Amino acid sequence: MDITAFPRDLMEAQTAWYVTYNRLAAALANQSPTAGRSRLQELSRRIAAHPYWMTPAGTPRARMELKEAARATAQRQTPPAIRRAV
Repeated sequence: MDITAFPRDLMEAQTAWYVTYNRLAAALANQSPTAGRSRLQELSRRIAAHPYWMTPAGTPRARMELKEAARATAQRQTPPAIRRAV
């Protein structure tokens, strides 16, 4: 599936989920994970409840394609220091 076929807000939310996850995974031991975890939960709810999943295009395969495309975009948006730490 072409990534442009996904609604912009859905793609942005899934990408933000990966960026947040990477930052949380790379956080120092003395940093509180609370804000990052809350952000992941909020993004997870937004992604799961998106109206796109109620359309014929919202298949399990589309979910995987969204994740793959968003993961690649998040890699480009995540600073190299954080990518190395993950």
